[in-house]
Amino acid sequence: MHPRASTLLRRLLPACALLAIAVAWLAVRHADALPLGLAWAAALLVLLVVETRRGLARTAHERALAENLEAQRALNRKLEEAHNLLLQSEKMASIGQLAAGVAHELNNPIGFVHSNLGTLDGYLHDLMAIIDAAERIGEPPSEIAAQRAALAKLKADLDFAYLREDIFNLVGESREGLARVKRIVQDLKNFSRVGENEWQWADLHQGIDSTLNIVWNELKYKCTVIKDYGELPPVYCLISQLNQVFMNLLVNASQAIETRGEVVIRTRRVGDDMVSVEVADTGTGISEDNLKRIFDPFFTTKPVGTGTGLGLSLAYSIVERHHGRIEVDSKPGEGTTFRVLLPVAPAAATPPPAEAVS
Repeated sequence: MHPRASTLLRRLLPACALLAIAVAWLAVRHADALPLGLAWAAALLVLLVVETRRGLARTAHERALAENLEAQRALNRKLEEAHNLLLQSEKMASIGQLAAGVAHELNNPIGFVHSNLGTLDGYLHDLMAIIDAAERIGEPPSEIAAQRAALAKLKADLDFAYLREDIFNLVGESREGLARVKRIVQDLKNFSRVGENEWQWADLHQGIDSTLNIVWNELKYKCTVIKDYGELPPVYCLISQLNQVFMNLLVNASQAIETRGEVVIRTRRVGDDMVSVEVADTGTGISEDNLKRIFDPFFTTKPVGTGTGLGLSLAYSIVERHHGRIEVDSKPGEGTTFRVLLPVAPAAATPPPAEAVS
């Protein structure tokens, strides 16, 4: 009903109601004197007033429900925006804490590429000297023998046989180093992607390996990383957010190991519609009291400056958003195992067929 019509009806209803009551009263008190048609008209008028009031009440109720629904949707949008901002803030905080390690991982290949370029520069000068000597042979023709002898001596002095072999090794090593840099930068770009809300079929093993590249400097000095990968189907997910879950679990596993230990990454298919990703360490373990609180926001047992207390809380919310769950087994002094269970295709999502996704 149009708002103006609704307002007009509300204003007329009291008068109509009084009129209907008056006519009905007359019809009852003077039933013999009033025509039967007038009595029926009074009854219909009363019924019309009652039904109109009901309709207006129903319209007002529906409008209130619609307004409440829209308010809830707006609130949900704000909560989603706040969650995404918190998620991105934790991503940036995590990358900031790992920045020195990532810089070290980038510096190593860049360092030996720089060194190789210096060596290649020397090799090029030696090659140019040999080429110049070879081009001078036969000028004049009478000195060909002496020039060839000088060229042979120059090649021996510059160790031409080794130079010819090593130059390709240097180029190969440099290409490998630059490929490593490119891979780390790409992994950082994928990990720190802002506002990644696109659900897609993804390879969890590729996501784990990509995350390992970012956190490798945290692990390599005191952890032996064992990858026990099973056969997993593609999973319909927000892979960027799951990568953050893997990163939090891997960094926590590394920090739980004080001197030397193992971190095992184990993946398995669970039934027909679930997969599991386990990160197990041989670190200090978690006490029973702390085990009850590890997913609470801002709870941390780490020293000041080494954790925000949001890592596991956000990991829990990300997995919950995927309609999965996180399980924890821990014994103080023996180690901890985090198990992430995820549906292949969440019930709330409507994924395209996996075969259609490249």
